[in-house]
Amino acid sequence: MDLSTKYLGLTLAHPFISGASLLAAHLDTVKRLEDGGSAAIVLHSLFEEQITMAESGQIHHMDPLDKQFAAVLSDFPVPERYPLGPTEYLEHLRKAKQAVAIPVIASLNGMTGESWLKFALDIEQAGADALELNMYEVVTDPDQSAMAIETQIRDVVSELKHSLKIPIAVKLSPFFTAFGHLARELDEAHADALVLFNRFYQPDIDLHELVASPQLELSTSSELRLRLRWLAILHGRVRASLAVTGGVAAPNDGVKAILAGAHAVQMVSAILRHGPHYFVAMREGLSRFMDSRQFASLGEVRGRVSLARTADPNVFERANYIRTLQSWTGVIRSG
Repeated sequence: MDLSTKYLGLTLAHPFISGASLLAAHLDTVKRLEDGGSAAIVLHSLFEEQITMAESGQIHHMDPLDKQFAAVLSDFPVPERYPLGPTEYLEHLRKAKQAVAIPVIASLNGMTGESWLKFALDIEQAGADALELNMYEVVTDPDQSAMAIETQIRDVVSELKHSLKIPIAVKLSPFFTAFGHLARELDEAHADALVLFNRFYQPDIDLHELVASPQLELSTSSELRLRLRWLAILHGRVRASLAVTGGVAAPNDGVKAILAGAHAVQMVSAILRHGPHYFVAMREGLSRFMDSRQFASLGEVRGRVSLARTADPNVFERANYIRTLQSWTGVIRSG
């Protein structure tokens, strides 16, 4: 039985890989992830704000030491709070590459198409097998149009593809006016993979202090369905590899992602819960499923439940929506 897959042009023994997180911020854990069975490792993200602060002493063109910007920048961590600065990140990447035999993918997280992206060249030179670009931004300016946001992301990818030789994955949120169109635009800009989807960490409100209260919660299987939908829509319609991240909490979740069209399945929360050995459980679960259906290779599984198998995807989506609404058979309580 062949569980191997191609992701970002890299041949992986199976589709389950460690997603970007602090799991890979320490060399001993990087080794444990490989020993536990991860087919590749995405390092934790280096942030745009870290790079510009190290290079120019500014964050988004503002000096944290200038009193007029102190309030605006006060919520950003001080440099010492990050696990690794830019120089240390490159050294960690070099050591990680030497320590493991599986692919090591670096990660950059930012929101603008400015000079910090030049750091991607340093990442390539440090030996990364690929780069995951996480364009994370919650747009709060009502004057900023959807077209402007999407154009900026596309232009960043185009610029990086002209300067880098290593493959580039683009990690995105689902909150775009026409996500399918953006995916096609990035595909035409030669992105090597699309990673679906970023999690927006939505703060609660502290009723005692009357402030926003950030909360980090591990993902659960309930988050998977949105990702399955877009994997199924995009499978066979873009050249780029497709990866899922978020909502993969159990072996069956991984199987569903591949059936929808995923080439790779990124995992963080499940590994934090169960430990690196959980990659073995994921791989064994996939093997059992394939054996039960007599699938000989992963290629026979991928996209089996995608919209590429429907006569008209738009009609299918509409019909599925109406059918779901009509499926309720419960009783409305009186009183």
